[in-house]
Parts: sequence; structure tokens; C-alpha cells
Amino acid sequence: MPEQFTALMPMKGHSERVPDKNLRPLAGRPLCLWMLEILAASSFVAEILVNTDNDRIRRQVENLPKAKVIDRPEALCGDFVPMNAIIAHDLNFAAAPHILQTHSTNPLFSLATLEAALAAYLSARPKHDSLFTVTARQGRFYQPDGRTVNHDPAELKRTQDLEPIYEENSCLYVFSSTSFQAAGGRRIGLRPLLFPIAKLEAVDIDDEDDFILAEALITARSRDGGGK
Repeated sequence: MPEQFTALMPMKGHSERVPDKNLRPLAGRPLCLWMLEILAASSFVAEILVNTDNDRIRRQVENLPKAKVIDRPEALCGDFVPMNAIIAHDLNFAAAPHILQTHSTNPLFSLATLEAALAAYLSARPKHDSLFTVTARQGRFYQPDGRTVNHDPAELKRTQDLEPIYEENSCLYVFSSTSFQAAGGRRIGLRPLLFPIAKLEAVDIDDEDDFILAEALITARSRDGGGK
């Protein structure tokens, strides 16, 4: 059996841009179940700690395999609480030596990618103390004042020939309690490993357009025989 991880999956009840986001049906199932089922299927994941302030979410997830519900304290409720503060609270309940934190809002993230990332984290220690997923972007980027970020307009290289810029996509963070504390209470440690993933797997549901896109992609994948 591989080394074990505690998965942290925070889910608050209120969502400003997509009402009832975590429980809203996506391709026929509540959004939160897509990622929870991926985590439960992984041989790396020993337990899934779901931190929530919502009774409906609690009832939806409390009997799922590996899931344990943590009631979110009043001091950590609201729309402006830093995620690192919630993680610091939840680490008190973690049994496994390694930690992964993810969100319900990445329903196209796959089991194969999850396990590849966790294996990469384990292999990269002690050189790297943490890992987070990124999306490679190859385009012509500018500062607000018009200065270029990653290209020379006089040379005008093809975009595929530009050095990629990596965007943190919020799909997955991997670390330990030790690295979290050493970094001053941050999920990204002092020596992180960037782990690029496919653009479509990184779809993150922040607004209604994202929900429509995710549902269309899941429907197309199912139609083509890709399953979950």
C-alpha cells in the first residue's frame, strides 16, 4: 500500500456567484460528489475531511466512503475567511502523515492525475516540501501599463514557441503539517513542486459560465465513452 494522505475538502453552504453550488446537480449528480468519489477511489487517500457550515452538505456526504464531516467553527464562517486558516483548523483532525487539499469545484479532475501528482510529491521529497497543480499558458501577456510579460513584440514568435507561464489552478495542493508550519501556515511550502495538468481537467467552477462549460465537457466525455 502506498504512503497515506488525509484529504481536506472544505465546502461552505453559501456561494455568491453560483447559488447552492456544492449541491447543485451537474450532469445529474450533485457537484460535490464528482471530486469526493475520485478521492474515495484513490489507494493513497486514507480519509476525507469535509469541513462545512451547512446541514444539507453534511447529510449529502457524511455516509460516503472515507468521509468524515468537520463542523466549521463560527469564527471560520463567511465569504472572506482565508483558506489557510481553515486548513490550520482541519490539520488538528488529520490522521495521515501527508495532506492533500482540493475543492468540489474541479469535477473534471481525474483519478489518474490525482495519483500521478501524489506519487510525484512523494518522489520529490526532501528536495521539494509541497506540490500544487498548474496550467501552462502560452500566449502574449501584458502588464496593465502595456509592458510585455513574456515576449518581445519586435520578434513576434509563434505562441507555441514562447516559454510557458504557469497559472495556479486551485485543483490540488499537497503538503505536510511540518511544511505548513515551516511556511508560516501556508499550503504552498518553501520549496514547492509545480505539477502541470491538462487544461480541461483544470476547469474550476466559479460562475455560471464555468458550470455550463463543465456540464458540456462531462456530457461530451460521456457520449464519447470516457465515463467519469
